[in-house]
Amino acid sequence: MPPEDTPAWAEAAAVLDTGLARLDLDLPATARDTALHLLRLLATWNRHYNLTALHTPSDMVTGHLLDSLAVLPHLPALRLLDVGTGAGFPGLPLAIARPQVAHVLLDSNLKKTRFVQHAALTLGLANVEVVRARAEQYRPTPPFPVVVARAFAPLGRLLRTLGHLCAPGGRIYALKGPAAANELADLPPGFLHVDSVPLPALTGGRQRTLLILARADAA
Repeated sequence: MPPEDTPAWAEAAAVLDTGLARLDLDLPATARDTALHLLRLLATWNRHYNLTALHTPSDMVTGHLLDSLAVLPHLPALRLLDVGTGAGFPGLPLAIARPQVAHVLLDSNLKKTRFVQHAALTLGLANVEVVRARAEQYRPTPPFPVVVARAFAPLGRLLRTLGHLCAPGGRIYALKGPAAANELADLPPGFLHVDSVPLPALTGGRQRTLLILARADAA
């Protein structure tokens, strides 16, 4: 991975600015710089640990930062749980963009949660809590008004696994690919489809859809 002062990182910064404009997101300069610092940390750890399949700075900008931030305009400013956060996406970019909102990042992988904890401490993200646990076994008190899952599982299994983490009156936001409508056929009892939001195709031209779900007793 090239050091941060190479043309590759300058190109990544330009890709980020272009993507933010396309998403119509006005990210403060300090938050933009913090987001790029996050990717530099990820690149450093990726030399020793296989945290992500994306390796070039520009690919990490589109595949991690912009893909995560695309959901930002659709989220209420409420306490958020990122289930299956992996190397911290979308939770870390969302926490960078919303310093006033508490974000809990959940994953069962030790090396990934260690990186996420390191990144949160290094970047000074006081609004981030990292939990290493399986979603099925995690029992937060109280449950969350906002639950986000980026690449966790097919929709039916996802809701059966993490539905208990969503508070009454809350919403589950599932970031999906172009076949999102097909997954709605496997919607388990007790959940309602609230909305399907097409997102800009920022990741290699692939169309993304944000599925918004609710518990039936809280819709």
